[in-house]
Amino acid sequence: MAIFPPQANVLMNAALLGTFAGGVLLLLSIWVVPVIGYNTEERFAPEQPIPFSHKHHVSGLGLDCRYCHTMVEKSSNAGMPSTAICMTCHSQIWTNAAMLAPDRQSLAENISIRWTRVYTLPDYVYFDHSIHVAKGVGCTTCHGPIGDMAMTWKAQPLHMSWCLSCHRDPAPHLRPREEVFNPHWRRTPSTPSGEELMAQYRINTKNLSDCGICHR
Repeated sequence: MAIFPPQANVLMNAALLGTFAGGVLLLLSIWVVPVIGYNTEERFAPEQPIPFSHKHHVSGLGLDCRYCHTMVEKSSNAGMPSTAICMTCHSQIWTNAAMLAPDRQSLAENISIRWTRVYTLPDYVYFDHSIHVAKGVGCTTCHGPIGDMAMTWKAQPLHMSWCLSCHRDPAPHLRPREEVFNPHWRRTPSTPSGEELMAQYRINTKNLSDCGICHR
């Protein structure tokens, strides 16, 4: 006399298959979904109060990054351009352009423009722009081809693993100090090697992957 009915095998196979599929979906939700571009917002350009174009101002007009981001060489924060910086030029050119109305209003009311952040790090992560600049890390290493962006979009996810890969092997990402702010810089045969630049900047990777470097 059979203990289980004929359909028991079918039901058991279906249960096993469902359990396996559920496990796969769970792993995907934990390991894959958080890092896909939709969630990391890579290549996403958030709407800004003024449609500022790095392509026009940097590659077209030749403005240096430090003209707008005045604190990048001496502070952990690169700094956002103040209304006064924008109006240095735009009080003379494109003075009545509709897209610059928020700039004029900001100047008239003495209220800073609220730019939308493209890159946001958790509060428990410490990042210092000035030390990276001082050690020969170019803007494009983290910000991508910023000089060619009509609207600024997120080039890197800034995951911990991404940062650690550079801290463990910084040599390929270094450049001569005078080229740090050049968005179109490319390595040439005459460029010092990464190892030479590491020696020049006195970079020691021994402690660069310690927790306290970024979590303070």
